[in-house]
Amino acid sequence: MSYALKEVLQTVERLWPAAGASSWDETGLVCGHPDDEIARVGFVVDVVGDTVDEAVDARTDLLIAHHPLLLRGVTALAGDTVKGSLVTRLIRARCALVSAHTNADVVAAGTSGVLASLLGLEDVRPLDPDATGEAGIGRIGRLPAPTTLGALAAALSHILPATAGGIRASGHYDAPVSTIALCAGAGDSLLEHPAVVGADVYITSDLRHHPTSDARERALLGLGPALLDTSHWASEWLWLEAGARQLRAELPDLDVRVSDLRTDPWDFVVTQ
Repeated sequence: MSYALKEVLQTVERLWPAAGASSWDETGLVCGHPDDEIARVGFVVDVVGDTVDEAVDARTDLLIAHHPLLLRGVTALAGDTVKGSLVTRLIRARCALVSAHTNADVVAAGTSGVLASLLGLEDVRPLDPDATGEAGIGRIGRLPAPTTLGALAAALSHILPATAGGIRASGHYDAPVSTIALCAGAGDSLLEHPAVVGADVYITSDLRHHPTSDARERALLGLGPALLDTSHWASEWLWLEAGARQLRAELPDLDVRVSDLRTDPWDFVVTQ
C-alpha cells in the first residue's frame, strides 16, 4: 500500500514540527509533488552522490534527509552543478526529498535525546528547553554510576558508528565524570552555556581550535567540563533508526529503510 506524499508530509510535521526549527534552518519538502504516491522511504543524514545512488537503485519514493541539501541560497539547479545534479537525479527517478533538521534535533526523541538514551543518562533535560521543558537543543543528565573520561570515551566509541577521525578528548584520562552535557552535531556555540560549564564532560562535534582552547583553559582552572569531540555524521546517524521507527508506527504500510552508508567526509587520518 502507498500513501500520498501530502499524507507523509502531515505525519512528518506531527513528528518533527517545523515550528521547532531554528530561524536560519531550511526544512520540509525540497522536491516532489504532494500528490505523488509514496511506498518506500529512505532515511539519510546527508544528500550526497552515494546516498542518492542508493535511493535511486532501491526505487525509493521519498528520501528523508537530516541535513538540508539547499541550506544556503543557490541561484540555479543546473544538472552540471553539484547540488543541481543531485536534485535532477532525484526528480528523474521520481524520488521526493524532505529535510528534517533542527526540528528533528529538538524533539524528545531527537538527535540529542537518542544519544542521551544510548548513554543511559538519567534525569535528562534539554540544555535550552522550550516552554514545555521536554524539547529543546542539547541534553544534560547524569550517569547511573560515575566513570572516568577515558572509560566514557571508550563506551561512546562502541555506541557511535566508526569513522576515520574517531573520538578526540580534552581532559585527563582518569578524570571522574558523572554529569554529562551533550549536543549531537555541531555544538561549540554552547561551550559557555551555564549547564555545559557545570557538567563534568561535554560531548559534541565539530569543535574548532580557538573555542576549544579557551574551554580547555577554563577546565584547567576548574571552571568547565572535559570535552569529547565526535564525528558530526556519526552523532546524528544514530537518530535515523529512531526517526524511521516513529514513521513506521504512524504509517505502517510504508517500507522504511535506514541507510548505513558513511557520509562522514573524512577517509583516513595519519598519526605521528
